[in-house]
Amino acid sequence: MKLIKWMTFVGVMSMSLNVLAEGGGDRTFDKALSANAKAMELYAANQGKAPPVVKDYEYGMKLDVVKVVSVVKPRATCAVVPTVMTYEDSKGQLNTVKYTVAGECRQRG
Repeated sequence: MKLIKWMTFVGVMSMSLNVLAEGGGDRTFDKALSANAKAMELYAANQGKAPPVVKDYEYGMKLDVVKVVSVVKPRATCAVVPTVMTYEDSKGQLNTVKYTVAGECRQRG
């Protein structure tokens, strides 16, 4: 039983080190953003629309959201993290907005 716990601990630690070696959360978000951009390009092509350009959200920015197409899931962390949402507006155009949200904090108490 101790061997299984020890092996599990070593496995978890090696995965953690791998994440740190890759640059942690910023690198993970960049990969998710890149994958989302490729998926939205394919979606736009299939819908006969122009691919969306990523815009940074600014406080008070008016969003004309008719249909949410995609949202990049925030990281599981107790911090403010970036995410993106791609949506279709009332003119039928695709838009992608980058903003920050509270990460999915999963503290055990």
